[in-house]
Amino acid sequence: MFTARISTMIQQVLSQSQWMKLMKLEDLRALSPLIWGHVNPYGTFHLDLNVRLPIETG
Repeated sequence: MFTARISTMIQQVLSQSQWMKLMKLEDLRALSPLIWGHVNPYGTFHLDLNVRLPIETG
């Protein structure tokens, strides 16, 4: 929900030509983490330290 609001706000601001003209390449790169910060490309790993892994020794 929060990410959707940020994306909408960025779109509204950058749709105005006076703001887009002020943006440099570095500024546009800095926006990327705001838009993609919620994405986890590696998946989610749950670690339970109370459970041992079933590793055989031997």
